[in-house]
Amino acid sequence: MSGGTSLENANPVIFERSGERLLTATDENEDVHDPIDDREIFDILFLHLIRSINDPEHPLSLEELNVVEQVRVKVNDAESTVGIEFTPTIPHCSMATLIGLSIKVKLLRSLPDRFKIDVHITPGSHASEEAVNKQLADKERVAAALENSSLLEVVNQCLTPRDI
Repeated sequence: MSGGTSLENANPVIFERSGERLLTATDENEDVHDPIDDREIFDILFLHLIRSINDPEHPLSLEELNVVEQVRVKVNDAESTVGIEFTPTIPHCSMATLIGLSIKVKLLRSLPDRFKIDVHITPGSHASEEAVNKQLADKERVAAALENSSLLEVVNQCLTPRDI
């Protein structure tokens, strides 16, 4: 955070990163149908560029802050749906919408167009949960947000990998 403003959560709890998934020859074989599963989405979020979705306020990843966990990732490859619940570090986090938008943008950029993506706050974890979820579910609001060059720059900063 810059500009001398104070942090909302000055001392967040930091969690250990999960290990990398070992890939098999079948996983890497492009001729074998490999359905997208929960772990693959988690890997998209954390191992392949987003293991480093960065918290907008701290020099830490969302994984390190336990904002997203693999158990909160739901995928139905047959129905082409992905659902992600994320948990802000504090109930009044003013960055919740930005965090959700960053997760949604990463998935939109990474997954085939056939997937319907639902990103929402873990129930009961945020004071403005309903309002944030409504914004993230509204395609027109998301599109308008991404047309705002200043906001898009901040989202891209959250998506830019940091040296680990």
